[in-house]
Amino acid sequence: MKRSACSFILILVISALAFEAFVPITALAAEEKIILTPKPGPEPRINGARVFGVRPGSPFLYTIPATGERPMTFAVEGLPEGLTLDPATGRITGALTARGEYAVTFKAANRLGTIERGFKIVCGDTLARTPHMGWNSWYVWENHVTDAIMRAAADAMVSSGMIDHGYQYINIDDCWSVRPDAKDPSLLGEPRDVQGMVNSNGRFPDMKGLTEYIHAKGLKAGIYTSPGPYTCAGHVAAWQHEEQDVRRFVEWGYDFLKYDWCSYDGVAKDKSVEELQKPYRLISAILAKQPRDIVLNLCQYGMGNVWEWGAAVGGNSWRTAGDLGGSFEGIPAALFRDGFDVYSKNELHRYGGPGHWNDPDYLLLGFLSDWKGGTAMTPLTPNEQYAHVSLWALVAAPLIFSGDITRLDDFTLGLLTNDEVIDVDQDPLGKPGRRVSKDGDIEIWVRELENGAKAVGLFNRGEGLAEVTASWAVIDVEGEQRVRDLWRQKDLGVHKDSFKAIVARHGVVMVRMWPEGT
Repeated sequence: MKRSACSFILILVISALAFEAFVPITALAAEEKIILTPKPGPEPRINGARVFGVRPGSPFLYTIPATGERPMTFAVEGLPEGLTLDPATGRITGALTARGEYAVTFKAANRLGTIERGFKIVCGDTLARTPHMGWNSWYVWENHVTDAIMRAAADAMVSSGMIDHGYQYINIDDCWSVRPDAKDPSLLGEPRDVQGMVNSNGRFPDMKGLTEYIHAKGLKAGIYTSPGPYTCAGHVAAWQHEEQDVRRFVEWGYDFLKYDWCSYDGVAKDKSVEELQKPYRLISAILAKQPRDIVLNLCQYGMGNVWEWGAAVGGNSWRTAGDLGGSFEGIPAALFRDGFDVYSKNELHRYGGPGHWNDPDYLLLGFLSDWKGGTAMTPLTPNEQYAHVSLWALVAAPLIFSGDITRLDDFTLGLLTNDEVIDVDQDPLGKPGRRVSKDGDIEIWVRELENGAKAVGLFNRGEGLAEVTASWAVIDVEGEQRVRDLWRQKDLGVHKDSFKAIVARHGVVMVRMWPEGT
């Protein structure tokens, strides 16, 4: 059977389906990678978030994400005083001094036309008004990360076009500071200078030069440490040097901090909520005094129901469970356990919102560390990868990719750069979705969007194909609804009372719906 012979079904099945998926699932390796995301057209299109937060006086850096044929020129109507646009790159820099909301209009033009899109700049105390988007080094490079790797990642975020879809952050994870017991001389050195300021190891000879390199590409730079004396990998961390380390991060020019619990186990008196909160209250208070915006990610694996207090202690996001990729072979099970079940059981949709997001860990796509000294393609099947990205978008999770960004195939790039799926994740209403129905292996998730639309995910956690029906009573809508396939970016017509789809093993159908006539 050719794909054209089952096109009616395929237009409904918004997952990586091929003919092989319709036969009994006996050899998962046969599941074909079907690229559902259409390639961007040559006409200009502005993508990414529609709102951005900055504090008064902090350096401002935002690159207008836009796809389309180059050369392209950019303009901004209503740009507030203190900010400057580079019309060739779409890069906005400067600083705002006056608090307030600034409604502006982005414009992008090439030889094929001009497009415009509204955007809001909010100058106040709230950063991360939409979930962070970027790349992190850990799940592919772990303790082998270097300055050259980080620069190559920044290059790849630009050359792959990820920057044109709203990705901003290039984040170093563990292993950039000195490891006192290391046998590798490149990890040695003086842990701190005479003022107690932290030093990087020999693999990172010029941290300020590195961030300047990343910023020059219109991107932002992230760094990692622990509130304990050592990081998870045994490198020097922030314990009793929190002020100095934050000042160092500001001096170097970092924009994002992942603060990983690790050796703080040996410092905390117990696992009471007060003790769990203590290091994060301290670091967020220090960050708030800095002349630079640094987004704070709490990484303590969901202990003490962190979602209940993560925002109160200054977190812009918080990990909700253990490492999704702690075991390479265990990634598929962890996806459903720590992604779907932890979220639903604890009703995490009640705690996320603008400036503070639930973080179920990184997007584990493409080539990852196999934890045996090499890399291997993610063990997630194509359908599971579609389910992975769909769920993260529906629950408003940060979209931080942690595979090898320098070796992106077209399938992985399609997963990362579907603008209609990203629009759900970055929706300015900032209201995370939730599971509204579970019937055995069948789950329906709904997210309310700006302007009254809803994003709906029909998930099949079973071992074979399933017909899934999302009734209007379950989704909480009435009347005729227009339905759009988000992965294929195609309208599916007007539906009344319910929407049905055939969903593959461990797959998803992800749609957007809104009342007919609006």
